[in-house]
Amino acid sequence: MSLVITDLAKRYGEVPVFANVSLTVADGEFVAIVGESGVGKSTLLNCMAGLDSWDSGSVILDGQDLGQLNDEQKSRLRREKTGFVFQAFHVLPHLDVAQNVALPLLLLGQHDDTRVQAMLEAVGLAGLGARLPQQLSGGQLQRVAIARALVHRPSLLLADEPTGNLDPATAARVMDALIGQSREHGASLVLVTHSQAAASRADRVLHLSSTGCA
Repeated sequence: MSLVITDLAKRYGEVPVFANVSLTVADGEFVAIVGESGVGKSTLLNCMAGLDSWDSGSVILDGQDLGQLNDEQKSRLRREKTGFVFQAFHVLPHLDVAQNVALPLLLLGQHDDTRVQAMLEAVGLAGLGARLPQQLSGGQLQRVAIARALVHRPSLLLADEPTGNLDPATAARVMDALIGQSREHGASLVLVTHSQAAASRADRVLHLSSTGCA
């Protein structure tokens, strides 16, 4: 699934966040976006998912102009086509690991325990499905987030600093799981990161500044 962004600009009040951002992510491509803190990398990622608004330009996801969709239509497109991996994990503490991973399938009315267990095994968490999040390490929680983002087989995977809170060895394992699973499922991957080690594994690295993306 392709993602095409053209001349995107975002402001908070009178303060510009970024402007003149244009990029195309091809089907199955891994693109890393790097840049200084405060240039709007996470905001750009949210725009790609239709989670945030923008002031000018366009975001075309799978042939659909997100700016022309209402909230319900954007929510449906996210559920069906995208997966999101957050730096802060955002797992639900009262649900066990398997239940957290199954959430996207439940939202689509497609619960499949076999697929959930297979995804847990794929990210190295086999046998941990019954544990609660507080019983896991940071690296394990991030792999739960990756499994949850991929379990419904999205066409586009968006990852916001997925290794930012992890030690280098754990970060490498998380990137292995993220890249390996996105490749296996044929998903395009857009990664926002400060990590040069993570960015170096991308097919293409783009630098975001307040004036654009290059």
